[in-house]
Amino acid sequence: MDAEELLKRYAQGQRSFEKINLRGIDLKGAKLPGIDLKGCDLTGADLNDANLSKAVLQNTNLSRASLTGACLSELAESSNLNLSWADLSDADLSRANLNSANFIHANLNNCNLSGANLTSANFSHANLDNANLCDATLDYANLTEASLHEVNLVRANFKGVNLSFVNLTGSDLSQVDLSRVTLKEVNFQKTKIRGTNLSQHNLSGMNLADADLGAANLRSTNFRRADLHGINLERADLQAADLMKVNLNGANLKKVDLTGANIYGATFIDADLTGAIMPDGEIYKPIASEVEIGKQEASLEKVISMTRQVINTDQAPAPVGPYNQAIAASGQMIFVAGQIAIDPRLGDVVYTEDVKKQTEQVLANLEAILKAAGATFADVVKTTVFLADMNDFAAVNAVYAKYFPEDTAPARACVQVSRLPKDVLVEIDCIAVI
Repeated sequence: MDAEELLKRYAQGQRSFEKINLRGIDLKGAKLPGIDLKGCDLTGADLNDANLSKAVLQNTNLSRASLTGACLSELAESSNLNLSWADLSDADLSRANLNSANFIHANLNNCNLSGANLTSANFSHANLDNANLCDATLDYANLTEASLHEVNLVRANFKGVNLSFVNLTGSDLSQVDLSRVTLKEVNFQKTKIRGTNLSQHNLSGMNLADADLGAANLRSTNFRRADLHGINLERADLQAADLMKVNLNGANLKKVDLTGANIYGATFIDADLTGAIMPDGEIYKPIASEVEIGKQEASLEKVISMTRQVINTDQAPAPVGPYNQAIAASGQMIFVAGQIAIDPRLGDVVYTEDVKKQTEQVLANLEAILKAAGATFADVVKTTVFLADMNDFAAVNAVYAKYFPEDTAPARACVQVSRLPKDVLVEIDCIAVI
C-alpha cells in the first residue's frame, strides 16, 4: 500500500491497517491520530512531523524510520515496538505505552518521554541527550552504554535498571531510587541526585565531580579512588563509606555524617566541613598544627588526612640509628599491640634461637595489622623495641632499618627487659597515624 492510498482510506474513516507492508513509505507531516498500525512494517519510513498520537503500534517495525518532531504521545497498546536505529529527535512520546520497546542505537535527542511506560525497554547505545523522562517508568530497562547527557529523570522509576557505562553528565535524577540499579563505570559528573539512595553501591573509580548528592543515603558506599572534587554532599549520610584515596577537593561537606568512614589518603583541599561529623564521631573543628616554633596555622588537610613531619634539633642528641628525635603527626591514630615472632599459620613461636629471623617475623606481623587498618610502615610515627638481651641490638637494628629508612623513620625507644612472652628474643609495638 502506498501513502496516497493509506491517506485516502484514513480520510474515509478507516483506522485499522494491521500487518501491512509500508516499508519506506513517505508520511511526512501526515495527521493520523488513533491509527492502528499493529504488526506493520514501516522500516525506513519517513514520518517526520507526523501526528500518530494515541496510535496502536504493537509489534510494529519502525527500524531506521525517521520520526523527527513526530507526535507519538499517549500511544496505546504499543508494546514490543521496534524503533532500533530510528531518529526520534524532538519527538513527543509523552505518556506513551512502550512496554518492551526496542530503542537500540536510536536517536532520542531532545525527545519528550515524560510519563511514558518504558518498562523493560532496551535503550542500549541509544542517544537520549537532553531528553525529558520526568515521571517515566523505566523498570528493568536496559540503558547499557546509552548517552543521557543533561536528561531530566526527576521522579522516574528505575527498579532493576542497568546503567552500566552510561553517560549521565549533567542529568537530573532528583527523587529517583537507585537502590536496585546496576551501576558500573557510570559518568555522574555534574549530575543532580539529591536525596537518592545509593547505600552499599560500588562507585569506585567513578566520576562524580561537581555532582549534587545533597542529603543522599550513601551508607557503606564504596567511593574508593573516585573523583568527587567540587561535589555537594551537604547533609549526606556517609557512615561507614569507603573514601580511600578519593579526591574531595573543593567539596561541600557541610553537616555530612562521616562516622566510621575510611578516609585514608583522601584529599580535602578547600573542602567545607562546617558541622561535619568526622570518622571518630566528633564534630569537625579546625585544629592548629605546629609548623615551626612560635608559628601555627590551621589546615584542613592536617585534620582529615595524615600529616607527618620529622622533627630534628641540635639542642638534643642526634639519632644514632634508623629513627628520628620526634615525629609531628595528625590524623586517625592506630595503636598496634606488641608483636612477637609467632607465625599466624602455625600459631606458635618460630626461630627460637635466631633474633634476626624473629625480628623479620615480628615486622611481618606488624605489617599485616597495619595493612588491615589501611596503613603502611610509612604511616608509623612511634615504635618501642623490647629486647631480652641488649647484646642483640645491632642484629635487630639491621633488620629494622630495612623497613624504616633513617630520613623518615619513626621515633623509637629500645629497652632490655627481664623476660618476654613465650621467652621470645624481641617484641615490637607501634603507633601509626592515617
